[in-house]
Amino acid sequence: QVQLVESGGGLVQAGGSLRLSCAASGRTSSNYGMAWFRQAPGKEREFVAGISGSGRTAFYANFVRGRFTISGDNVKSTLYLQMNSLKSEDTAVYYCAVRTSGRDTWLKEEFGYWGQGTQVTVSS
Repeated sequence: QVQLVESGGGLVQAGGSLRLSCAASGRTSSNYGMAWFRQAPGKEREFVAGISGSGRTAFYANFVRGRFTISGDNVKSTLYLQMNSLKSEDTAVYYCAVRTSGRDTWLKEEFGYWGQGTQVTVSS
């Protein structure tokens, strides 16, 4: 079992920055990667950014590339998402997740552990 707890969300003006954190505990030694997803009201949960199990490779959705950076601290078992140049359309609940499938995709169905989410609201 893996437990994930997100933090760092809040209210920020457009153009501002936030850093989300996701503290992992439990059986974190074996996973196939971690990722951030988000879900806006009335919309499907969507992939934002992911990092491989080795921590060496990062992947981004087109709509955040160049603005968001995903990183991990293996010592602290913590995943981060640095979000810069925020836009009103980035408003959503952000979730971190652990991929439990060995398939090399970032579909949410491949992720077996999820945090409770943290709200990010960007005012225009």
